[in-house]
Amino acid sequence: MPDIDFASWLETHDQPFAVIDEGFRILAVNRAYEIAYHVHASDVVGRYCYQVSHHHDHPCFEHGEECPHRQLFQGETPQSCLHTHFDGHGAARWVRVTGHRLTARTGTTFLGEGMCEIAAQDQDLQTSPDGPRMVGHTPIFLAMVERLERAATTASPVLIQGETGTGKELAAAFIHRHSTRRDRPFICLDCTTLTESLFESEVFGHERGAFTGSVNSRTGLFELADGGTLFLDEIGEMPLATQAKLLRVLETNEFRRVGGEATRRVDVRVVCATNRSLWDCVHANTFRKDLYYRIACFTIHAPPLRERLDDLPLLAAEILHGLPPPTGGRPITVTPKAIALLASHTFPGNIRELKNLLQVAAATCACDRIDTGAIEQVVARFEAWRAPLDPPRRPAAPAAAPPTAVGPGDPPSIAEVERRYITELLDRYHGHRKRVADALGISERTLYRRLKDYGLR
Repeated sequence: MPDIDFASWLETHDQPFAVIDEGFRILAVNRAYEIAYHVHASDVVGRYCYQVSHHHDHPCFEHGEECPHRQLFQGETPQSCLHTHFDGHGAARWVRVTGHRLTARTGTTFLGEGMCEIAAQDQDLQTSPDGPRMVGHTPIFLAMVERLERAATTASPVLIQGETGTGKELAAAFIHRHSTRRDRPFICLDCTTLTESLFESEVFGHERGAFTGSVNSRTGLFELADGGTLFLDEIGEMPLATQAKLLRVLETNEFRRVGGEATRRVDVRVVCATNRSLWDCVHANTFRKDLYYRIACFTIHAPPLRERLDDLPLLAAEILHGLPPPTGGRPITVTPKAIALLASHTFPGNIRELKNLLQVAAATCACDRIDTGAIEQVVARFEAWRAPLDPPRRPAAPAAAPPTAVGPGDPPSIAEVERRYITELLDRYHGHRKRVADALGISERTLYRRLKDYGLR
């Protein structure tokens, strides 16, 4: 360790701060770091930053994460990125790390890392005191969170795109809770539930006597969300005639209640979500181009679960944390082998499917630990329910050497079925990994992990 005393300089920083050398070794941390992350300086000084912060055996960039340390020592300007930082209690914290290049009089270069949590308490990520939270530490998840954080600092309309069940409403709630509108209402509207005739009454409100049966006046969602955020879920399902009415109020911030004459003005930020490609809908003339440009000022992609399978342990723990434990028992957990089995599932329903699967498994396992047997039973049931809805596939080619022993009368395991299907796709696409990954609906990185697990590399 160099003969330099960083202590007095570090204590001038109110936020957690660390000094790291060129070999990724922590040289010093300030008192704010010790307090924020429940550690003593002696516990971290002398250790590698990636071991302390991320529980990695190798530098973060080797795991696909951004690394301000590497960028700075390659001569680049100071960089800021989002990281998952594990504190002394093992809890994951989302931290914005800003790297500063420090040069001693001797010419030695160090990295100064300032850390600022974007969510100092887990409760900041909840839609309600007892509601669900966004959790994860994979690079693709953290990239989404960083986009959400940036969107929260702007006043621009936001469009969140992602498959069904990826947590788009939670993402919209995150934007609201981290914006200047956090103390005002957050109102949600599922666009699939409203017919064209009900849209104006629900969204703009109506006056008493506006139509048969309207014995009282009604406040619309735009008025209820005044000063806050209105979340329009599945906006791609909105009829064209309704889109025109929505566009007008988005452009003018003015509207009239049904049956009313007074023009009302509101200050509402609109966040939209869709599981479709709205641009394809524009080309198909089912979505207005002018409305698309109005709502898609800031677009964010919510990744499917199959692209962030390393988050499964955190997601499972979060889902099960919300379930009541068995009578007189401990909180429900999932065994590591069961997590590994879950990782072999493609999850077409994403996090919503994972939640349903774990809830059923917890209800049927009759204990406080969900094992592989419980997962196999529930997944088989889910596949049976889904089978009539899925298009028929070509029969899979028989595997030469299945990874697990299967008796003559036993059905193949989920892992074996997937192994056979991947083998067939490799043959069909002549070993072209990108095409196989696209056919499976997973990333190439996930495919390579599956190939390694099944001995197909």
